Amino acid sequence: ILPPILEDEKARVLVYGYDADVTSFTDGASRDKIHNHAEHLIAELVANRRIRKASERPIIWIAHSLGGLVVKRALIYSAEIRGIKTEHLRSIFVSTYGILFLGTPHHGSDVAQWGNRLEWICSVMLPKKVMDSQPQLIDALKTNNETLQNIDRQFIQILNRFHIYFFHEGKPTNLKGTLKFIVDETSASPTVQDVERAVIQADHSHMCKFENQSAPGFDLVVDGIQRYAEEAPARIKRNWDVENQERTTAKQAEAAELYSASVKNTPPQKNTPQSDSNSTLGNSSLGRERRALPSAEGQVEFDKQYIVEDVTNEKEMA
Repeated sequence: ILPPILEDEKARVLVYGYDADVTSFTDGASRDKIHNHAEHLIAELVANRRIRKASERPIIWIAHSLGGLVVKRALIYSAEIRGIKTEHLRSIFVSTYGILFLGTPHHGSDVAQWGNRLEWICSVMLPKKVMDSQPQLIDALKTNNETLQNIDRQFIQILNRFHIYFFHEGKPTNLKGTLKFIVDETSASPTVQDVERAVIQADHSHMCKFENQSAPGFDLVVDGIQRYAEEAPARIKRNWDVENQERTTAKQAEAAELYSASVKNTPPQKNTPQSDSNSTLGNSSLGRERRALPSAEGQVEFDKQYIVEDVTNEKEMA
């Protein structure tokens, strides 16, 4: 549905899928796999954009549920990159304008609540046979999950750089006969200054599935995307102007540092003693180089000022 609606914005619509295994978002045996998801997402997206000459085009993310955690971790990773050899991976952070989070669990200060919430999410998102056949995954959800808490804390440091739109589910999900909000309003739409918030009248699984343009939340989501698409080009251009200037300045500083270090480590030049008038070199000028020329006779007089040894003589080379 989205491509026709965004035709005027000339948007490229890309979809990223990942293995939403429970243990991908917990500590323990599969510690911080979410970082692996994030690295792979950044690498794939950078490659896609570079090949199609779109590296500096604005990016607007639409992320549902745990996918929002992958996006947050990916942007944290991209923002931290400073190395010259990997600076192309930073382009995703520089080009990101806005993010629409649909039912993403943002607050993770309560460890026990994180475990319960993730268990509910996975009950909804994963096939029942997976949950029933792998009870150890549920146990993993009960552990002290520092990974999610760290993502929450780190993303706050860069949140103000982006336009953010939080959406929370307006209908509960039936979990084994009990109606529950999988990610409640407090977690999905935290109160943050200068951030948009809205409810989508659907349950957690269906809040991102728009069957038609009359589906609950469709207008809200599309309006957010269109506004961001209109505003993004000018802002992202400024981002890249600043980024390129900072990169140039950093490279100039590095070059100056290397030059300074090379000068400091260069030994002082020694004065060449003036040749004696009776020497074999005659009245040669100071600093003139000696040149080696091949000769079958082993030595040859050159310009009547030098005795030049033949360095190709087999005895000398041995």
